[in-house]
Amino acid sequence: MKVLISICARGGSKGIPGKNIKNIASKPLIAYSINTARKLAGILNADIALSTDSDDILKVARDYGLDTDYKRPDEMANDTAGKLDVIKAILLYHEFKNKCRYNLQIDLDVTSPLRTVDDILEGINILQNNEKAINLFSVNKAHRNPYFNMVEEDGNGFYQQVKIGNFLTRQSAPKVYDLNASFYIFKREFFDKEMKTINDRSLIYEMKHICFDLDELIDFEFMAYLLENNKLGFDL
Repeated sequence: MKVLISICARGGSKGIPGKNIKNIASKPLIAYSINTARKLAGILNADIALSTDSDDILKVARDYGLDTDYKRPDEMANDTAGKLDVIKAILLYHEFKNKCRYNLQIDLDVTSPLRTVDDILEGINILQNNEKAINLFSVNKAHRNPYFNMVEEDGNGFYQQVKIGNFLTRQSAPKVYDLNASFYIFKREFFDKEMKTINDRSLIYEMKHICFDLDELIDFEFMAYLLENNKLGFDL
């Protein structure tokens, strides 16, 4: 089985400037994903690919053992570029470069590094054991439920439940999940179809531990506290 592990890291960031290489618990943020990728690559005999438009990110990645001759095109280095297009571009580049066709692509999101190698290996196993599924993404159990305690504005300016159901407690409502943006696994055929991360052939991997995406500065400070004080309850 041929596997490609991709790490996509754009240089620009409005919420947390320079967040992909900002130090957290004494290491640049991207270093956590690189370390996970290298561990995985050793187990799966996989190739690792970096997609970035930033010379600074390239340098930091090189310092942590990940070098590349790929530079993300300008049209994929702005706020409007879709991540799936970026992931597909780096896949096609490495297939051409290595004269192969990958069976699986694993994308590790730099801004959501609280995952383990075992999480990803279990995710691969779930996806591979379902012949109809074409992709899988990591989630956590949601603390809010659209059937019970989430509302949206209706067409008359009033607010209604997001999903209608006769549930008296949140526990009795159907299970829902939060995408934590940590990792995505794609079978190769995913990229030959109309690409949508959430589609009618998607699976999930539910993490049993804490995992969240870094969006605002307070998220960064919270994650730094967990890492610096060994509060995760698991090893990265």
